[in-house]
Amino acid sequence: MHYVYFLRSQKNSKLYVGYSQKAPSVRLVEHNKGSNKWTKQNGPFKLIYYESYICEEDGRNREKFYKTGFGKKIKKVISDSLDS
Repeated sequence: MHYVYFLRSQKNSKLYVGYSQKAPSVRLVEHNKGSNKWTKQNGPFKLIYYESYICEEDGRNREKFYKTGFGKKIKKVISDSLDS
């Protein structure tokens, strides 16, 4: 499986969008350990949303979409609805 996921920083409420073949719960643990520069500076995180895909290309394209102008608006709507 391939996953696109949103993590919310518990430090500053920023959202992180990621893609992985690993389960989102596994990636959450890795990010909370500071697996890259951005997550090291903005962690700890909470997993708030994920999508699963059979096709790698679909997953990667969806992650890219969420990082575009319109995709960021959709990401905000999703995350705001989960915070309510």
